[in-house]
Amino acid sequence: MTAPNAAPSTLRIAVAQLNPTVGDVAGNLAKAREARADAARQGADLLLFTELFISGYPPEDLVLKPAFLKACLQAVERFAADTADGGPGVVIGFPRQAGALRHNSIAVLDGGKIIAIRDKVDLPNYGEFDEKRVFDAGAMPGPVNFRGVRIGIPICEDIWGELGVCETLKESGAEILLSPNGSPYYRGKVDVRHQVVLKQVIETDLPMIYANQLGGQDELVFDGASFAFNADKSLAFQMSQFEEAVAISEWRRGEEGWTAENGLNSRIPESDEADYRACMLGLRDYVNKNGFKNVVLGLSGGIDSAICAALAVDALGEERVRTVMLPYRYTSQESLKDAEACAKALGCRYDTVAIEEPVEGFLNALSDAFEGTESGITEENLQSRTRGTILMAISNKFGSMVATTGNKSEMSVGYATLYGDMNGGFNPIKDLYKMQVYALSRWRNGVVPPGALGPSGEVIPQNIIDKAPSAELRPNQTDQDSLPPYPVLDDILECLVEKEMSTEEIVARGHDEPTVHRVEHLLYIAEYKRRQSAPGVKITKKNFGRDRRYPITNRFRDRG
Repeated sequence: MTAPNAAPSTLRIAVAQLNPTVGDVAGNLAKAREARADAARQGADLLLFTELFISGYPPEDLVLKPAFLKACLQAVERFAADTADGGPGVVIGFPRQAGALRHNSIAVLDGGKIIAIRDKVDLPNYGEFDEKRVFDAGAMPGPVNFRGVRIGIPICEDIWGELGVCETLKESGAEILLSPNGSPYYRGKVDVRHQVVLKQVIETDLPMIYANQLGGQDELVFDGASFAFNADKSLAFQMSQFEEAVAISEWRRGEEGWTAENGLNSRIPESDEADYRACMLGLRDYVNKNGFKNVVLGLSGGIDSAICAALAVDALGEERVRTVMLPYRYTSQESLKDAEACAKALGCRYDTVAIEEPVEGFLNALSDAFEGTESGITEENLQSRTRGTILMAISNKFGSMVATTGNKSEMSVGYATLYGDMNGGFNPIKDLYKMQVYALSRWRNGVVPPGALGPSGEVIPQNIIDKAPSAELRPNQTDQDSLPPYPVLDDILECLVEKEMSTEEIVARGHDEPTVHRVEHLLYIAEYKRRQSAPGVKITKKNFGRDRRYPITNRFRDRG
């Protein structure tokens, strides 16, 4: 080990891009110890973990519990004792109590003890982040002297915000910046992170290593894709997306400072692959981390349930997926054929439970109450609610989690039935618009993504992709009987939800004004349904729930 305060000419830094579980302090510590042993085998001097690794991220209101903070601190102290062996030092994140304050912190461990603690300065309070509610801002940090190298450690938002944390570290003598992050996935996020880091590299003239968490946590998916930039703006290394790894980088001190060369250069997937793998990882971790043995879902012969079945098999394996066709008198032979073909292609279990008798039982029970009224949506929804009840009964009996299958287009405009097709524990496509569902289905038929447990070849029958979508709740029904064509609907919704555009601006894009106003109205009145919906993977920049929080009671309509 290099003597303290010496000036080494090389520094081997490992990045631990791992999948912690929120609240599993002992498990996260065990995972950290395994990573350190791996880093030691690779000859690392220092091992960088991600933000709040010991607690898992985001821990939300768990950090309000003193017993939880105590357990996290004890884990860090035990880990610090491990470093007395002369192996790699460690930078690891944890939540800590400091008198009356709580901080999002990192500890630097070396020589058997905690040699430094730094606290996050800039607490994010937007979108999916709510840290000001549970944490207190730390003081502006100085660098840490690690074996003769002055290391600056800005924590996540400290490099994203405008408080000048990195500039302060530079001015106080930092030679290299190591940034632990918990940055959730959305489409195109890797490029955004690169630009954020490049901005700090340019402003400080210092290299930066960006370590990012991996794994699903409720609605969020952390995609890893850790990387580093040299001070000359060249990419020093790029780790994989959606895959756990401990990767080593060798840094050399020169006249112009520290530089890493010939580092790992992993491929970053294109958007369709990235979206699919995010949905797959989010579903896998939600099921496994919450202790479900398997999943069950209704397979209707439509595109949404088909892609959810494919995602479930890819995430969990065919033996852990059960599909159920729940036909009624309006279910077409085409749908029966397509659903069975999809299950056969995926290799998963396929059952049929007819719902004619229970639906007729409900209608008979309600006949007196409904006497004199016309049959309509209420009776149609009984079909959906019967299906939901049967799936939940299977869930209760066999311990399977029900995967629900509504896409973002449907969730936006309320084209879903509470306590019916909205029943379930998790929705892997909740943040995918209908046209994105089609795009990912076509993509999956041609590619088996890395880490997938499902088969190759056409797993979603082409007829499911080609035919007009229908809920089949009445004769000859199609979705377009009630909704604009999905390409039109999705564009209007993206303008309203992701871009917060005015209806006047949306009409100026070429959309019909009454249609825009109708879609906006449907979006607002469906808020009460979304509040009761299952969590699902965040894919877009603004998902329902964490990112977009509109009131249920809301009379505003944009009429210019």
